[in-house]
Amino acid sequence: MTQKRRVAILISGSGSNMVALVKSMQDTDHPAQPVLVLSNRPNAAGLVKAEALGVATAVVDHRSFEDRAKFDAAMSAALAEHDVELIALAGFMRIMTDAFVESWSGRMLNIHPSLLPLFKGLNTHRSAFASGMAVHGCTVHEVTPALDSGPILGQAVVPVLAGDTEETLAARVLRQEHRLYPAVLRAFVDNANAARTQRIALSDPDF
Repeated sequence: MTQKRRVAILISGSGSNMVALVKSMQDTDHPAQPVLVLSNRPNAAGLVKAEALGVATAVVDHRSFEDRAKFDAAMSAALAEHDVELIALAGFMRIMTDAFVESWSGRMLNIHPSLLPLFKGLNTHRSAFASGMAVHGCTVHEVTPALDSGPILGQAVVPVLAGDTEETLAARVLRQEHRLYPAVLRAFVDNANAARTQRIALSDPDF
């Protein structure tokens, strides 16, 4: 039997995408396993959820370090302690050094709440409204030093409906994030030693 790849999930808040990833990896035939949930915030609600799901947790509080390099070094030590092979960023609200990102090249994924390359960075739902978009969505991509610019592995599309607010649109996108991220992670691990896989494309069932 092939040994499962060891995945760490990095969070800063509620961890809803983390929960979706962990639950998907709990399938007996999944090629990966969640071995660590790490947060930069000691009070992140996702830590309690991870413990309830039986996943080890760690906190590396960014406020305890005088610069990003030392923070990244502490994260690296925590990841090494758990023999982590792949990283999934799931609402992790820290920008890492280029050196850290490059050390995980091809082994770190992120989910972003827009249809990249549109609307990189923050406030994506507001930007979608301001641009008059008819559709919006989310993207899973590999992490590179350039913000939200790594190779796209999958996207999910939702409609922007009449009467939407930022909150209702965000909730619709989040539901698709919970579908897309587990699907992409599984495909990524299944094809870890193969050429670049075809992108996964999902759409809202009510589209």
